[in-house]
Amino acid sequence: MTPAPLQGRLDAAFAQLPLVAILRGLRPEEAEPIATTLYEAGFRLIEVPLNSPQPFDSIAAIRRLLPPDALVGAGTVLQAADVGRLADLGAELVVMPHADTVVIAAAAQAGLLCTPGIATPTEAFAALAAGAAALKVFPAEMVGPPVVKAMRAVLPKGTRLLPVGGITPATMAPFLEAGAAGFGLGSALFKPGMAAADVAASARRFTEAWRALRPA
Repeated sequence: MTPAPLQGRLDAAFAQLPLVAILRGLRPEEAEPIATTLYEAGFRLIEVPLNSPQPFDSIAAIRRLLPPDALVGAGTVLQAADVGRLADLGAELVVMPHADTVVIAAAAQAGLLCTPGIATPTEAFAALAAGAAALKVFPAEMVGPPVVKAMRAVLPKGTRLLPVGGITPATMAPFLEAGAAGFGLGSALFKPGMAAADVAASARRFTEAWRALRPA
């Protein structure tokens, strides 16, 4: 079960901007300027996939840099052993491409927020039972808005579904209409080697699109 203070921080982050920045390929020397750029653009959910160069160094640097209203962690978490390393760094997020209940349970036991990847109702219910805090609908190109709508009809009320994979500012609307709570943003937001100014421009396109779809 997610600790109440961390759940409150997650709720606040979603209220601020429910878009997860996926920084695949980020190098440690880029971590602080890119994270600062995203935070200034309004992002409060940031993950560095573990198949990036020296990912734990980047995660540690971002976690030290950003204030507590930002939630920071790892993506592409494949092993339960990595959960302990993230907890030691003070990270909050464990994001997965799959729904391995062993990893989900390890994250929940460590008091971290886990968002596993699911593509079917069976995976979704198993992930929630294991302690998932939200569900990553992946790959979104395959699991389209009609499937998200069908899942929303049977999953517990309040379950957050976050489509990930190929999301651009132009593709968000149908998923939101189907009941998505937010999105994970990959290469349309950040690619390895991008300058901070270019990341800022990408972030602005996404935040403007979000606010047009969900005005305050």
